[in-house]
Amino acid sequence: MKIVDVCAFYSPRGGGVKTYVGQKLAIAERMEQDITILAPGDDDAVVEFGPCARIQTIASPRFPLDRKYWYFNDERSLHAALDTLAPDFVEASSPWRSPLMVANWRSATPKSLVMHADPLSAYAYRWLEPLVSREMIDRRFVRYWDHLRQLGQLYDAVVCASDDLASRMKAGRVGNVVTVPMGVEAQRFSAGKRNENLRSSLLAQCGLGPDATLLVAAGRLAPEKRVPMLVEAVTIAGRHRQQGLAIFGEGRDDTNILRSIGGNPHIRLFHPERDRERFASVLASADAFVHGCEAETFCMTAAEASASGIPVIVPDRGGAADFAREGRGLSYRAADLEDLVRVILTLPNGFAARSPSCKTRAMDDHFAALFAIYQNLTSGELSRAA
Repeated sequence: MKIVDVCAFYSPRGGGVKTYVGQKLAIAERMEQDITILAPGDDDAVVEFGPCARIQTIASPRFPLDRKYWYFNDERSLHAALDTLAPDFVEASSPWRSPLMVANWRSATPKSLVMHADPLSAYAYRWLEPLVSREMIDRRFVRYWDHLRQLGQLYDAVVCASDDLASRMKAGRVGNVVTVPMGVEAQRFSAGKRNENLRSSLLAQCGLGPDATLLVAAGRLAPEKRVPMLVEAVTIAGRHRQQGLAIFGEGRDDTNILRSIGGNPHIRLFHPERDRERFASVLASADAFVHGCEAETFCMTAAEASASGIPVIVPDRGGAADFAREGRGLSYRAADLEDLVRVILTLPNGFAARSPSCKTRAMDDHFAALFAIYQNLTSGELSRAA
């Protein structure tokens, strides 16, 4: 099957979508699928990753609020690329403008919308929920809900990676919603990657000895990730017990995060760890993973931390919340600093060393399920949801 993923969120400089795309290119070839990631970029270009896997970019403007990303602005060029590629199946990977551009492509080719973003949680709920109820916010943003409902009619499947997002979409009367949980790289993450020397080194860089608790946070540094809240929570918790926080990431909120760290020597902001094997060791060597964002559609880093045998401390809403269930971690009330501090202080010393790797879905299973849905839609075997 020849698949084109119109991926508006791809950036070669990192982020969860880049990780997902890299795994998709590798796994699709193993599963004998032909995959093209069609993304906006500085130039028209093609980078081959194998005989049946490639990233093709269309010259597009930079996104003004985060210049490591681009956005599609030329519907005619996008349609011309789709005409040339002639796919059997098309994905759109953004809930903004590009899925309407893809839907306008004059072709009967079946299509899916993969929800790699949850704008209502990332923006509307985050900004307004302290003031008014979620129900009121939804009423105020009815035009966006109408947009999502339109996409549910235009696309054969609306793919969500977590039950939290899928249930909200269904409750909002968005059609054709299916849940296909993501996963982690097979054999990459496990408690066996724990390295006490690495743990001691990270704690030393946080000005602490090996008896302290090492917390790790990782991911794109954006306001919706609430990293300053994590910093403040660990600072407060550190007054009661020695706590170090190692943050791995980059993004437009880095200046704000450095300001929130201030002179706290026990919290460090590191560049992203690009070496996936070393990153697996970082996670396995921590005492817990802590995350602040309730707007995740899945939360790849929480999945990787859970597979690494350490507890995750996550909000009780959004895709990350899945990894606190069934004893795999701890949850706090989303956006509640005081409750986050409480949960951090309930974490026993040495918890990670006694915690086995949690059974986490492999990314191969995710893509096998996803491609099976696409094959059925291409064959006309999967009926459209009401």
